[in-house]
Amino acid sequence: MPGSVISLADRYACEGADGLYLYNFTGDEKSREEFLATVRQIEKKIDIPFYVGIYVARFEDAKKALYTGASMVVMRKALLPVDKELQEITDRFSKDKLALEVDMRADFMTAEQLDEYYELGIGTAVLKHIDTTPSFSDTIAQTKMRVMVRDGLIRNDLAEILSYDTVSAVLTNYFEDKDIYKAKKALKKKNVDVEVFESLIDFSDFKLLDNGLIPVVVQDYRTNEVLMVAYMNEDSYKMTIDTGKMTYYSRSRKKLWLKGETSGHFQYVKSLMIDCDNDTILAKVRQIGAACHTGNRSCFFKELAKKDYVSTNPLTVLMDDYDIIMSRKNNPKEGSYTNYLFDKGIDKILKKCGEEAVEIIIAAKNPDAEELKYEIADFLYHMMVLMAECGLDWNDITKELVNRR
Repeated sequence: MPGSVISLADRYACEGADGLYLYNFTGDEKSREEFLATVRQIEKKIDIPFYVGIYVARFEDAKKALYTGASMVVMRKALLPVDKELQEITDRFSKDKLALEVDMRADFMTAEQLDEYYELGIGTAVLKHIDTTPSFSDTIAQTKMRVMVRDGLIRNDLAEILSYDTVSAVLTNYFEDKDIYKAKKALKKKNVDVEVFESLIDFSDFKLLDNGLIPVVVQDYRTNEVLMVAYMNEDSYKMTIDTGKMTYYSRSRKKLWLKGETSGHFQYVKSLMIDCDNDTILAKVRQIGAACHTGNRSCFFKELAKKDYVSTNPLTVLMDDYDIIMSRKNNPKEGSYTNYLFDKGIDKILKKCGEEAVEIIIAAKNPDAEELKYEIADFLYHMMVLMAECGLDWNDITKELVNRR
């Protein structure tokens, strides 16, 4: 079911996976479209790279896969498109966007054979059903292709596979119900180069309160919203580093407190920073559910005093304006120009976007930037109406921009 796949992908992303391999090599077009729709939903949830393995018969198939936000499209060697279509794909997309999945048991390939595909324009080899033999070692050591290994880790050992200098990743479902951070810590102890949390400053260098604790300010990593303030001692800090989940010291209960242990509202660490005096930690986290025990998203929801002001944070302004547009779409208001556009439909919205784009070009020829400023704002409004009509939001756009860096 798509929902369970999306939840599993989100859990992997939260609990320490460095990337995801999502695949469906069926030749049925309906099934393929349903799979890509699920991938697009996953892309909205996760913040780690992902690769899409899919049946590719023509250029459009590869394009659709990459346009989900995938870092790479993976094509099976046994299902490669005809030469003309493959050439169009490799001409259009760079080597780092294309991968070849090879069943080494059914069709063992030498470095020379892999390099033929590299010269065609495919930069990565995803090798499955491997045996860690000298011939396998020689092949991956000599090929020009970047190598990933797809393995269930039933016969092969994870540390051994990753010990090969040329293996950049292992793609496996072995850790679906296991502690990924614990496994990565074990790999680190074996001098395998994996990404784990490591404190760059020793806890003994922190300036603690008289009770031996240090305050922690917790923010949402995407919005920078302040969620809560809590405290850590040395043990809770170490556990946070070891598990990737925010763990505090409860002053009232006099014990360690894993945030979300009873509620399920875990806080997954994105970054930990310390202030100039080493006496306060700033944690940026992926918050699951509510941060506050009252059920509110943030503990800071009680207003004490306020002065009206205009926020000019670009993303805040654009997201607030988009939310108003979506509100009009979902709750029509009589006399609203936004609702007029929605009522007229996509052709009217596209016409207005085109007109406003032309207005920008005309205004840009004027030495006075005031008119240009107005026209750009007008275009952005109509573009957001188009986004709302087509089911996109600013998170979709910003993630796509990040993918293009």
